[in-house]
Amino acid sequence: MRRPGRARSAKKRMLIIVNPYATTVSSRLKNLVVYALQGRFEVETVDTEAQNHATEIGREVRDHGYDVVVAFGGDGTLNEVVNGLAGTDVPVSVLPGGSTNVVCRTLGIPNDVVDATEHLLTLADEWAPRRIDLGRVDGRHFVFSCGAGIDATVVKRVDAHPRMKSMAGPYYFSWAAISAFYRQYLVNPVRLRVRTGAGESAEGVTALAQNSDPFTYFASRPVRVCENVAIDDGTLALGVLQRAAQRDMPTLITRLFSAERPAARHRRIDHFEHVAEATVTSISETKDGIARPFPVQVDGDYIGEKTEMTLRAEPGALTIVA
Repeated sequence: MRRPGRARSAKKRMLIIVNPYATTVSSRLKNLVVYALQGRFEVETVDTEAQNHATEIGREVRDHGYDVVVAFGGDGTLNEVVNGLAGTDVPVSVLPGGSTNVVCRTLGIPNDVVDATEHLLTLADEWAPRRIDLGRVDGRHFVFSCGAGIDATVVKRVDAHPRMKSMAGPYYFSWAAISAFYRQYLVNPVRLRVRTGAGESAEGVTALAQNSDPFTYFASRPVRVCENVAIDDGTLALGVLQRAAQRDMPTLITRLFSAERPAARHRRIDHFEHVAEATVTSISETKDGIARPFPVQVDGDYIGEKTEMTLRAEPGALTIVA
């Protein structure tokens, strides 16, 4: 990667951070995308080599004079890039290379990489970077969601089998969710207490924070949990599932796919809107009196277990071009 210090060309400088292991990314596809974008941009690329490498790259190139840094991969790749560039004026954009690409769709970027490339080319003449919000869980930013409990357990299971994730897509997520529910949450799940900065509280087995709507997609269908949240409204929305009970599942699953009656209004979900800050704490203990940890995911990536975490909204923390 070249550092600035030469005369700027008429073309905007673009750095594409590529996750070569993402579901739909290949060397051939990368070369075709770069060739197309070179018509309007001065393009450089760098491949990620390990987990969190995209964050390191993002931090390294903050002052290299790029007009835009593009994350080419799934939502996890974008999350890493965002964590390297949050709080700067360097615009970020996205090329879909994952299995779901939630942020692409939320921002209005086509979910097909060819269409998304054409979209980026049109932006060269309509350059209008803008600010969007981020969420933050302890030291990690997230773009669209952070979850503790069932959804994080599902992500952990899916991430452990990338080949099945690639082959079966949303159906493998569904199998992982059903399996996790019956094996780990029907009997003695870790219970959580959520407290918002406004003094509201709830207890349950899963807590989900959203920075945008929808939560995710099943194929082309949006999956909605929280409501009244937007990626630029300066706050988060929280949903807390009170219990894991088989009798609740039919009505809850139906609401996950409903725009008129979303899951946020289900009788077993406590919902909080316009949240600036909240804490999530384990209230379950082992026989030795030690707090039991709960799994955590950010933007569809499993990040480990915690016994307590703090969630915050960070208004206008990211510059994007979309």
